[in-house]
Amino acid sequence: MLPPLAFTIQIALNGFLVEEDVRLQTPFGALVREWNTTALLLDARTHLVMKLKDLAAELGLSQTTVSRALNGFPEVNEATRQRVNEAARRLGYRANVSAQRLATGRAGAIGVALPLQRSQHFGPHTAEFLSGIGERLAQYEIDIVVTPLDVDDEIPLYRRLAASKRVDAVVLSAPTPDDKRIAALTELGMPFFVHGRCEVPIPHAWLDIDNEGAFRRATSHLIDLGHRRIAMINGPVDQTFAIHRDRGFRAAFAAHGLTPDPALIAGGGFTDENGFRLAQAFLERTPRPTAFLAGSMMTALGVFRAIRLAGFELGKDVSMIAHDDVFPYLNADNMVPSMSTTRSSIRAAGARIAELLLQMQEGKPPASIHELWPVELVLRESTGPAPK
Repeated sequence: MLPPLAFTIQIALNGFLVEEDVRLQTPFGALVREWNTTALLLDARTHLVMKLKDLAAELGLSQTTVSRALNGFPEVNEATRQRVNEAARRLGYRANVSAQRLATGRAGAIGVALPLQRSQHFGPHTAEFLSGIGERLAQYEIDIVVTPLDVDDEIPLYRRLAASKRVDAVVLSAPTPDDKRIAALTELGMPFFVHGRCEVPIPHAWLDIDNEGAFRRATSHLIDLGHRRIAMINGPVDQTFAIHRDRGFRAAFAAHGLTPDPALIAGGGFTDENGFRLAQAFLERTPRPTAFLAGSMMTALGVFRAIRLAGFELGKDVSMIAHDDVFPYLNADNMVPSMSTTRSSIRAAGARIAELLLQMQEGKPPASIHELWPVELVLRESTGPAPK
């Protein structure tokens, strides 16, 4: 028999929330089972609140172990984590978010700046990335504070967020090699996480995909198929990921003793319209390109439209490889012909960044968090031998 269990009843009385401590000679689990059996009804204004120490006592574990299990920390083994989470669901335990925030001094929110001009360049990529972050943080009742900006200058926003303590950390996207935001946030003492990489010599946490390796492999595959006039439609040319992709593209040519045609290299926003406009201009050149590298699936849609309008057949007259961020509504397998891609989920990246932010909050040094994800090359029907 477990010792008598103390818990708290919260009662709404005259508009105020009053707490009354109660001691029972019955374990909480048995009490819940009795309620389920007898269908005991409480007044709608009264409910039991199970505390972390009550859940720990019910399980015979320390409060620290239970807390870490609920928050998914790797030092708690999987069997214990499952046992704790199952008991929390069965007994109706929910963390007291207000108490947690009061005790830790945390705001319970992560900040994301959304420069409106830049967001037009990325469109659904931003939505997928935020969905990945949000889904993971929601499990811990942590909010995302998204702030739209009319100007492409986030630093004044970060000063306001640091002064108001509205967020516990911020996520930076689309970094440039000499990104000024890194130094500004470090000076403000605001924790941050970079989605991508930069060359600023200040220790910080980042997660990126191997853009250089992805475009080197894709370009090499096209060269091996006999293509020499390969057009690349990259992202915004000042951003690190686009610089890395350009580097991989040129490295593949150099490895084969070749030089790409600079007139067939362009960048810009990841939109159907931009892809169409650039591809149409490239296809009007003599000699025309026989293959394309598209920086995103949205860009690829525009390239595909230009290829069809010019009277060519994708996969036969012109080949294409696109980068696929794995949008649920734009499946490369379902396109006709199916699209060869370099593949890495931007939603999964968002979810992983959320997990790493939680670890940073528990004391993991940001400078120790560097993840470079490999990118898969998936060959489908849109690539074929260069036309004779």
